[in-house]
Amino acid sequence: MSLKEKIDFEKLPVHIAVIMDGNGRWAKKQGLIRTKGHENGVIAVRETAEAAAELGIKHLTLYAFSTENWNRPRHEVDALMKLLLKTIDSEMKTLIDNDIRLMAIGNLTALQSKTYEHLMWAIEKTKHHQRMNMILALSYSSHQEITQAVKEIAMRVQNKELAVEDINETMISKHLYTKDIPDPELLIRTSGEFRISNFLLWQLAYSEIYITPKLWPDFRKEDLYQAIVNFQCRERRFGRTSEQISEKVNI
Repeated sequence: MSLKEKIDFEKLPVHIAVIMDGNGRWAKKQGLIRTKGHENGVIAVRETAEAAAELGIKHLTLYAFSTENWNRPRHEVDALMKLLLKTIDSEMKTLIDNDIRLMAIGNLTALQSKTYEHLMWAIEKTKHHQRMNMILALSYSSHQEITQAVKEIAMRVQNKELAVEDINETMISKHLYTKDIPDPELLIRTSGEFRISNFLLWQLAYSEIYITPKLWPDFRKEDLYQAIVNFQCRERRFGRTSEQISEKVNI
């Protein structure tokens, strides 16, 4: 039985988030410059997006560029921005053929102007696609996201639009970049690193985490299937006991 055949299509995660890590290490292993790792990572993005859409995943969020990444050498940052432009053009057919809507979260206006404009063009062009949302986290920082949400809520309180007593988890979630997107049930991180790296800290509160030693450029459809099979074998308790979960299922 193949990995895909092991997947229970009645228990698919609605939202999968991915920390695409290991591009630089992949390039080093190949004796190439770091930017070649990013270029080859585009193949993994295409395979993952196509596989997720085929399975019926509704939301796929890819951590593409963090606010901390701005601190990398200038030539690498420039290369990444050019690669993003090139990828938007080359992968538009994939988005159209698979009815995938492109979205983005983060401090997008911090992107280079040409990159920002092209990204907005692609988002507009695919806005009516319905099969799956592919969300790129660009110039993204969860600390920044939460800080901005706190400021917005504080301003609403100051303007007497909102009472302090009205502030709850739902209210905070509505002020995040992901306000219209359900929290991820599954987080995949490649390259074997065991950290979240300032990614969706609020949203990942109850996500299942799957770590693979695969470097991102080597990640393929079968690796996504493996992550989902692993996810479906887990018992998600949300603070309850196994007995409580069993009782709820048997009711």
